[in-house]
Amino acid sequence: MTSTPLTRRMFVARSSSAVAGAVVAANLPSHSLPAADAAGPFQAMGTRAGEVTDTTAIVWTRLTAVPVRNNGGVVIPKRARGEPKRGNAESKVTVPVEQLEGACPGAPGRVQVRYGTRADLTDAKVTECAVASAENDFICTFQLSGLQPGTVYHYVSEIPGPAGAPPATAFRGKFATAPAPAAPGNLRFCVMTCQGYPDRGHPDGHPIYPAMQALQPQFTCLTGDLVYYDSNEPVAVTERLARYHWERMFSLPRLLEFNRSHSTYWLKDDHDTLSNDSGPGASMGEFTFAQGQKIFRQQAPMNHDGPTYRSFRWGRDLQVWFTEGRDSRSRNKSPDGPNKTIWGTEQKAWFKRTVKESDATWKVLVSPTPLVGPDRKNKRDNHANEGFTHEGDELRAWLKANAPDNFFVICGDRHWQYHSVHPATGVHEFSAGPASDEHASGSPGYDPKIHKFHRVRGGFLAVTLRREAAQSRILFEHRDVMGKVVYAWNAARAV
Repeated sequence: MTSTPLTRRMFVARSSSAVAGAVVAANLPSHSLPAADAAGPFQAMGTRAGEVTDTTAIVWTRLTAVPVRNNGGVVIPKRARGEPKRGNAESKVTVPVEQLEGACPGAPGRVQVRYGTRADLTDAKVTECAVASAENDFICTFQLSGLQPGTVYHYVSEIPGPAGAPPATAFRGKFATAPAPAAPGNLRFCVMTCQGYPDRGHPDGHPIYPAMQALQPQFTCLTGDLVYYDSNEPVAVTERLARYHWERMFSLPRLLEFNRSHSTYWLKDDHDTLSNDSGPGASMGEFTFAQGQKIFRQQAPMNHDGPTYRSFRWGRDLQVWFTEGRDSRSRNKSPDGPNKTIWGTEQKAWFKRTVKESDATWKVLVSPTPLVGPDRKNKRDNHANEGFTHEGDELRAWLKANAPDNFFVICGDRHWQYHSVHPATGVHEFSAGPASDEHASGSPGYDPKIHKFHRVRGGFLAVTLRREAAQSRILFEHRDVMGKVVYAWNAARAV
């Protein structure tokens, strides 16, 4: 199921190479290396592969004016005690954004992707060149199709040189396609959430990234709050500052190394759309909720049209649903009742229809927010508390009636890890926990009537499927930030 694990020493060595130059190019053929006198543009934010199916994938890159992030730039100090957390009309930034620590200013140019099943890319196909411009924040995405199921693909995102010359700069990556729909499910995937920039635990990025990479997951779900516009300085009161949050986070060496190496699925929540508990129509300074929606679609390797809720099949034994919790929600403070919603009418109808239609052995919902909890008494923004009790009860009761023993919820948003079982409906929920120990907090405490596991620390969730004779087994593992298993639970079904 897995290849040789990546050790921390190997990870650090590769990460260091990403910082040292414009290319992360282990095993890259010499003709794909950057020219000695390359003047850019570069790819300081690396590449991402997302929305992977058995035959398709999306490859993402952003052209930059610099080969690496601004590691020596100005650092905006943390918010002082008593200073407001949200709604700031002014920013503390007094220099051009390009002078801030972690900044990766964009640059215009042309870029293409070569991809194939051989590590040396001797079998590579080449996409048409895409044009990066200020209009799209210098981001380009490539829709790859006609891929082979259950296959590792290697690719290089390269900026062409003059006719007949080697590429000016290049960035190498790989991803795995899903197995064919009828293939048995033997795979592992990881789920992470809630990564604060000042709380990352290591200058090069959160320790969960080398820990997850050592497991060699077939795919990883990034489950919202990937940046914090409102609570990590500088507060994103303009669109440019919002984009800066993505630049500094996703140019960190450990994130560069991880995201270039895996199939991924990206979800958004409140802090990486606008601000805490935000919904349509909100704003923060000059920055609006609608701008936040647009930026997330650009930053994530995903389709730019259609709804952001979607479902993917990984072989015979697994189907995964990703729900959208921000775009159609009612106001948190509005009275609860049948018309109050987080998902919206269309998404709920889609979810119920597709879950009933699915013949997957295991069905997993990856949600940006909880469905079971429990949550703190003062919270009113998710299905696990009284603010949305009516819709929460509706969804949990529907799952009990229609997917009673093979459906599980994995949630982000909460800054603690848990495995809960809803007392009335039996719905199981696993909280991935925050991306670092420094970011852990806020739990209402252990509840023996609901919790099978409860831990106020950072980490991630690893899920493994394996066929064993006439059974399929699913294993959920809560792991700490270094990858150590701190809790495990499994179930089996005949196949």
